[in-house]
Order: sequence, then C-alpha cells, then structure tokens
Amino acid sequence: MAATDMTASAFDAKAARITLFRALLQAVARHGKQRVALEDPERQPVTFGRLVLGALVLGRKLAVGTELGERVGLMLPNVQGMAVTLFGLSAFGRVPALLNFTAGVKNLRAAAELASLRTIVTSRRFVNQAKLDDEIAALGEGRRVVYLEDIRRDLTSFDKMLAAIQSLAPAFALRAYERQPDDPAVVLFTSGTEGKPKGVVLSHANLVSNTRQIFALAAGFLSERDIVMNALPAFHSFGLTAGLLMPLLHGMKVVLYPSPLHYKQVPKLIGEMGCTFLFSTDTFLQGYARAADPDDLKSVRYVVAGAERVKPETRAMWQPYDTTILEGYGCTECSPVLACNTPVATREGSVGKLLPGIEARLDPVEGIHEGGRLNVRGPNVMLGYLSADEPGRVAPPEGGWHDTGDIVVLEDGFVSIRGRAKRFAKLGGEMVSLAAVESMVAALWPGFNHVVVALPDVRKGEQLVLVTEKPDADKAALQAAAKQQGFPELWTPRAILVARAIPVLGNGKIDYGATRELASTMRALL
Repeated sequence: MAATDMTASAFDAKAARITLFRALLQAVARHGKQRVALEDPERQPVTFGRLVLGALVLGRKLAVGTELGERVGLMLPNVQGMAVTLFGLSAFGRVPALLNFTAGVKNLRAAAELASLRTIVTSRRFVNQAKLDDEIAALGEGRRVVYLEDIRRDLTSFDKMLAAIQSLAPAFALRAYERQPDDPAVVLFTSGTEGKPKGVVLSHANLVSNTRQIFALAAGFLSERDIVMNALPAFHSFGLTAGLLMPLLHGMKVVLYPSPLHYKQVPKLIGEMGCTFLFSTDTFLQGYARAADPDDLKSVRYVVAGAERVKPETRAMWQPYDTTILEGYGCTECSPVLACNTPVATREGSVGKLLPGIEARLDPVEGIHEGGRLNVRGPNVMLGYLSADEPGRVAPPEGGWHDTGDIVVLEDGFVSIRGRAKRFAKLGGEMVSLAAVESMVAALWPGFNHVVVALPDVRKGEQLVLVTEKPDADKAALQAAAKQQGFPELWTPRAILVARAIPVLGNGKIDYGATRELASTMRALL
C-alpha cells in the first residue's frame, strides 16, 4: 500500500536508522538543553539536558555488573525515573527488558527466564507502594536486584563530574558502548490476550522509525508545542513508543503518570499541566470522562486511542470538551503503530491509513469472504521473537513479513478490522466473528462490557457464550435484538454468563484468555 505523498516525503527511512540515544541527542541539539522534556506527579520538571545528564550518571552505574548487549530487566512505574533509566541503559549498550509488573508472579518469572535476565532494576518505594514483594522475591531467585535508591545513595561527586564532562560531547564519550541501528534496543512481552506471552525484540531502528512514521502522519496536527499526557505503562509498546519516545524525540513535553487506572487523578493532572494531546484506550477514556471535573479535560485537543475499538458512547462523553478522538491500530511486533486516522483523513469504522513505509499483504482465510489476514513489512517490524528453545536466539519474521493475526479489509487505503483470526468461531462450516456479535450486544446494552467466547460443545463442536457485566442480561432480549439486526440464529450466543468484572490487562485491553477461562469455570458450575 502506498502512503500519501505528503507523509511519504516527511518520513525518511534512512535518517531513522540511528540508535535510540543518538535520536535523543538529535532532539536535544534541535530543541535545546533547557527545554522541558518530562514531568510527573512529583512536579519536578526534567529538561532535555538533565535527561541526558541523568542517563549518563545512571547508565554508567548500571553498566557495572552487566555486559555490553546484555538484557537487563526493568520494573518501574511510568514516572521520570523510568525514562532516565531506560535511556541510561540504552546509552551504555544494555537492552532494557520491560517487565509487566501487573502480570503476576508466574508470568514475570517466565519472562525473566525467556529473556535470560541476570539483573533486575527496580525501586524500593515502588515495590512497597505497589505491594510487589512476592514478585521481587520470585524474580530475585538466582538474579541480582538493583534498587535505584541504592544507586542514588552511592553517587559520588566524581560520578556527577564525569557525567557532566561526558554530557559536553556524549556521542564521543560513549563511542565504546554505541550499538548499531539493527541491534536490539528493548525487549517487550506480548500481553497474552490469546495465549502464552512472547518476548518481542525491537531494534533501535524499529523504535526510531516508528516514532518518525507517527510524526510524519501527524505532522499537520501535532507539533513540538504540544504537551502530551501519557499514563500508559512503558511495558506496553503503545505507552513506550507512542506515549513516551515519539513526543520526546520530537521536542515535546511529556507528562507521565504511574497508572492509567487512577480515573480522578489523571484528568486533574491533565488540567493542571494544560495537556493538549492524550494517548489512551477506550476503557480509560470512559473512566476519565466520568471522573473528571468540568475544566479538567478542556485543554485536550486530540486523543489517539488504540488497543480496543472506540465505542460511540465514549465519543459522546468527550464531545463537550471539543476533543477529537482519532482511532489507531498496531501491535507490539510492529513497535507498535501501523495505522491511524487523522483530522484530514478519517473514515468511520476504520483505524485509518497505514503509516508511511509500511507494506501490506492480505492472505485469504477459509470461510472469510471479505478482506483477509493482514501481513505487514516495514522498518518498524521487529527483529523477531526470543526463542523459548534456544536461549539468546532471536527468531526473525520470515522475509521480514509479520502476520498480525487480524482479519482486515483494505479499502481506499483505510484499514477496517473485522476481528482477530483467533476470535472467529467455525459454526456449521461458517466463520463467525466474535467481535461482530459483541458489537451487536453493545448496541443492545451500552454502558457495560461484553465478551463473546467460543467454548467446546459436545454436539456442535463449539458454541457461542456471552460473558457480560450487565446484571439483568436477558436471553430473550438478546435473541430479539439479533433477529432485528439481521443476525443469523447461528450467530446468537446460546448462553449468557453474568460476571461482576470482565478481566482486563494493564493497558485496558480485554484479557480474552482469562475471560475464556472464567466462562469455562462459570459454565461448569451451572
């Protein structure tokens, strides 16, 4: 698929082939050391110059006991210290492996083993506040745990003086540690909405390319004068690349907040800081709109929403603020952004046009008569997955193509998602989209979360089951609504299970694996 001439000319793939720290140094040179780069609830702004200086101080300390190119576990909340640590590790040639501290002991241990981590960097204050003692105990078995408080306590005048000298010519001072654009930059772990999480290895060029692809697409409505609010965790690629790296590397101020679930505090900080741009998900957007005071969100010009479909009621809730919600799409393996609507190129029901530099291919799917399975190739597509069988090996995507696992339609350049391939059920020889059934249910009972799962059935192989948070969900009403909207009887869920809360992941996505397990357990108890 070809990008528009304007965005294609704005994105220079060759210029994006630099390391993450080099890209930060370019931003400092372009926008000045005194420009504010970061702020968080502590309200102690960090300038671009201080960000580089902090990365040099911290990175040199973290390099002790680790090797060039080594993967180092990073378990920190979305605050300034996390960003400084990330760039510090990167500056000295280490590869941050961002651990999802909400994933539980089992998944954290599995991630650390998959990435062959020997060192975990975290904070005592964070561990205490988030009650992560069990997680740290599990990760600490056979590994070294480094606390940022200890590093700060042991800093000497010489450490600070050396970093100050290096900051005068950091590229020269760090030449012995510098990596190549195609070397690993970070390891992220897939959310596991459909199965066992994987370790995704993204290169420096992957990340820098995606930040510049995003900015090229958004150049007409996003500028260095914008103030970006990012409450999304860095262990999810949406929060890392779109919410942190993209604005930072283009001279914007980023306001960080440690949890997107604090529905009252996030809007308050948005209002106090005058944030004009927000990256979020539909679930969180509804929470902010409900909890916000009248003036909290009025400064937000644009919201880019990803990870899940934006509901009509969400748009209605934000309409009083005159905020434009733009829906986008991506996946961890693509750094992550692949497509996004813009104010000048928007199509309802779509996730926008593909970013410049991305090729697309649709593979046919049996039983699907419209669109196909989306495969993509481009400078933002990952180096590969960490091999579970061969520690240290990265398995690259074949021919550079990544299979997204999504069934989409491409029309006039716009991408419309029909659902994940794994979220189709084969009933009576026909492929049924679970997402389409969920849309029908959402129209019937707005304001509640609903998930349709396919569970084994003795007679028919599979049957559709609705898991809903609506306390009085009625099967007769559901059947009537399905019939009225023209849904075949085969597409109507055969059972309704009411749950107090449908499981979600740390980024607001529905946890389909956990929901399927919940449905199986609830059905067994009936």
